[in-house]
Amino acid sequence: MKVILLERIPRLGQMGDTVKVKDGFARNYLLPQGKALRANAENLARFEAERAQLEARNLERKEEAAGVASKLDGNSYIIIRSAGETGQLYGSVSTRDIAETLDQGGFSVAKNQVQLNIPIKTIGLHSVMIMLHAEVEASVTINVARSEDEAERQAKGEDLSKRESDRYAEEEAEEEIDLDEIFENPDEVEIGDEAAAETSEEAEEEATEEENKDEA
Repeated sequence: MKVILLERIPRLGQMGDTVKVKDGFARNYLLPQGKALRANAENLARFEAERAQLEARNLERKEEAAGVASKLDGNSYIIIRSAGETGQLYGSVSTRDIAETLDQGGFSVAKNQVQLNIPIKTIGLHSVMIMLHAEVEASVTINVARSEDEAERQAKGEDLSKRESDRYAEEEAEEEIDLDEIFENPDEVEIGDEAAAETSEEAEEEATEEENKDEA
């Protein structure tokens, strides 16, 4: 279907452009939301007659969106979800969830304004773009965690997506004794099998000396 755009649509065209789109996209999104008109002589004449008003309305919406973006951009929001040991969610965080979270934070955002290609399925800090207007966007951080305490730790930079056993292993490795910190010359310290072998050799030598004395 060919349509006349009544505002700029990302990756599609500018206001006044006549473009060809899929019928479903036009019927389900562009036409019902007043973003386009069917391309025909009557609607083209209508657009030209209302062009000045449409441009003024678009500018007003853009300025309103810019004002919201200045307050929203850079904000961080916590969403609590159940997850496994590796941080994999038992479910997901969708555009609807994010829109509802922003709404609770005082920003009215429709789920189709949340730019999320696939739902969030792991805990962690996720940067999400919010399209407030065709020419205005804001970036927010969605902090998905299993608890408020974990969300706070993640915000400080801690990675909680590792297995508990992995984290314990790393902690133990960090706590291993460094011989350089205890002895001035750790090479002189005899440890393990080598020390045992040397001790055995010394004992044999002493026994041989004793036998020679007895024979003399």
